[in-house]
Amino acid sequence: MQAPFIVFLMGPTACGKTNIAIELAEHLNAEIISVDSALVYQGMNIGTAKPSPALLAQIPHHLIDICDPAQPYSVADFCTDAQKAIADIQSRGKLPLLVGGTMMYFNALKQPLSQLPSSDPKVRVRIAKQAAEEGWPLMHQQLAKLDPDSARVIHAHDAQRIARALEVHALTGLPMSLQLQQEKQSAYRICPIAIMPNNRQILHTQINQRFDAMLAQGFMAEVEALYHRGDLSEDLPAIRSVGYRQAWRYLAGEGDFTLMRDHILAATRQLAKRQVTWLRSWADLTWFVPFSSASILAYVQKRRQE
Repeated sequence: MQAPFIVFLMGPTACGKTNIAIELAEHLNAEIISVDSALVYQGMNIGTAKPSPALLAQIPHHLIDICDPAQPYSVADFCTDAQKAIADIQSRGKLPLLVGGTMMYFNALKQPLSQLPSSDPKVRVRIAKQAAEEGWPLMHQQLAKLDPDSARVIHAHDAQRIARALEVHALTGLPMSLQLQQEKQSAYRICPIAIMPNNRQILHTQINQRFDAMLAQGFMAEVEALYHRGDLSEDLPAIRSVGYRQAWRYLAGEGDFTLMRDHILAATRQLAKRQVTWLRSWADLTWFVPFSSASILAYVQKRRQE
């Protein structure tokens, strides 16, 4: 029996994925599954470029607004939810179109990872306490000694991923990177597509324009509402999202508005660079420019019939 056919529409932030996805969904009788680690959070609309209510009503979307910012959302959570959404969409005779820029989510569906141990609250508390005393850069150095392969791909300030890698090592005695090498075959026939402007300067211009539009739409008021809730902090994955982290620090008194804007734009460009670097490592990926929706549609239809 042939594996179910699904489409991955990937690309760096601000490259125009949403508009292309809407066109494809309309022509392919598809429903969209968001592959974005920030769009899952409620109350984070402007800074995540969340599709408008009109777009959400026009084409069914999945995995948007499914949890509160106080609730961490993991790769494992995404895989569980995405697999359920794929099965639901296919049961109604429609095509699952997975769209976004969170590359580790795409990779987890492409190459399902071996089963890692469940989180242990006692170990987590111990790691968090040590990090509070020493700082995450030193915890990253500790990880580099225990699991150098994981440390190479985890940023020194990525508290969530550092903590998880250290936890896995503490629970199993083995590097997480070694366990993740035991990959399984994907359960799907994947049609992977990436879109990217003709040159990086175009993308940088789009990043600048999009963020200035976010500011005009009330981005700072959105972050202030989260900031004043009282139960959120910069340690949460939601608040570590690009844009929110920098605005959060500005509200806490670090720097002025101009510096905050510069930091957000720089962080967004760095995110886009990391996304493109990851996409270039995907062996069978087909690239398109954002305005080539007709070419993308023809390509998907051809792959679907193979």
